[in-house]
Amino acid sequence: MRKRRRGGTSRLRRYGPSHTRPNGEDAGPRPALGTASRGRGPGRIGRALIVLMWAGAFLVPIPLSVPSILLAAGAVGTRGTLTVDACVSLGRGRYDCEGTFVPGDGGPAIPVSAPPDLEAGDTVAAQLTPEGERAAVAGPRGVLTALILPFLCVGALGFLPYVVLYWSSRVTRRHLRAAALGGGVLTAVGLAGVTTGLIAIYSV
Repeated sequence: MRKRRRGGTSRLRRYGPSHTRPNGEDAGPRPALGTASRGRGPGRIGRALIVLMWAGAFLVPIPLSVPSILLAAGAVGTRGTLTVDACVSLGRGRYDCEGTFVPGDGGPAIPVSAPPDLEAGDTVAAQLTPEGERAAVAGPRGVLTALILPFLCVGALGFLPYVVLYWSSRVTRRHLRAAALGGGVLTAVGLAGVTTGLIAIYSV
């Protein structure tokens, strides 16, 4: 009576089935587990839509913020002083503020729309828009406030390259590590910029 070979079952459980054919030929390398798991998820069209919506949602606001940054920096408009006359609550934390702008060259006072983050009675250095309908806080405080949205967008876009590379069929772990490191840096920069801007808004 032939004895059953010991360890055969345990070896099969430990290492899995052999990739050698019955005639002794090698069946080739085993499939990579990472490739199989990476194939799950949305298809090509779904991935393209996700990337386009992600990029569009946070790339479009950046150039739209340029006029506000230029206004706060004094590159456009008229410099002067803004005094907030009244603020009306619109609900859900929104306010509509009106004020009086006095040009720095001594011109007549102009009724304007004031930034909603100010309070009635506040007097700040401001910049009047070329249209003459709105005044924004000028100087470093105004610039940092105007940069909140761009910094938020930069932080939100930080890990988009990582996602694109992760879905790529030719990506390597080295590329993923570099993308993850870059995404972490961009996210940290965006968070720091947003925090600085919020501090500037509520500074006296």
